[in-house]
Amino acid sequence: MSGQAFPPEEFDRLAAEHVLGLLDAPEETLAERLLASDPEFRARVEDWRQRFAELDSTAMPVEAPETLLARISATLDAAPAAPDLPPAVDRARTEAFAPTSASSASGPAALPARPPLPAPPLVPDPASALSALWRSLRFWRFAGFAGAAASVLLVAGIVLGPLGRAPAPTFVAVLMGPQGQPAAVVNAFADGTAELIPIQNIDVPEDRALEVWTLWDPARGPVSIGLSDRTRTIRLNLRDLPRTAPNQLFEISLEPRAGSPTGRPTGPVLMKGTTSLAL
Repeated sequence: MSGQAFPPEEFDRLAAEHVLGLLDAPEETLAERLLASDPEFRARVEDWRQRFAELDSTAMPVEAPETLLARISATLDAAPAAPDLPPAVDRARTEAFAPTSASSASGPAALPARPPLPAPPLVPDPASALSALWRSLRFWRFAGFAGAAASVLLVAGIVLGPLGRAPAPTFVAVLMGPQGQPAAVVNAFADGTAELIPIQNIDVPEDRALEVWTLWDPARGPVSIGLSDRTRTIRLNLRDLPRTAPNQLFEISLEPRAGSPTGRPTGPVLMKGTTSLAL
């Protein structure tokens, strides 16, 4: 717009929040104009409609208590502010909403031509997308039909689950930190592989590492399935273990840099969660 393209993540956010009905009036006006004129934006909106189809067809809306929303709002106010949009994007959005003198006299102006965008992933940074939704009061008002954990799990399956580009996970586990906020997501696939996607950053001392564990049988005890010296997305190998099942525990502990010397967690458990069937 005005010769400037949207960053991919901003373009996706606009499409996703349009589908959810979360946009304010100016952004909804922009979304409607893009739908009428931009094939790429229409494709993004359709992609998000497919992603949210399960929620749309099964969720029974229930109004969340105002006391709960007030507590959520207070928590969001205390969270770090989201970074400002790049000046070019902010300027483009302002110009898009401001009528020209010609439009005032003869009706709405035509949408300025926008250079074609490259074809980025549907969610360029899935961890950021989930984290942003978690901090969005508009999302919490929309998600008032369910408890917090169920809402996070639903969005984790929708946002982080691939759509038509790779096999979808069969199980998803949202690992919760000590403050009750989602810290990471584990996607488990039918071929015995899994991936850990961090949401919260953890400062790891130089002589320590993050070790990932899973527990499917208390009699067997936890089994190490991954080790990382920093917070990052890693692949996990479950092929030599029994098939992933519902309510299987995944957790991350802080261990010596080479891993636990005992084959069991020895340091503090930083986050944990159990699996549910992916949507």
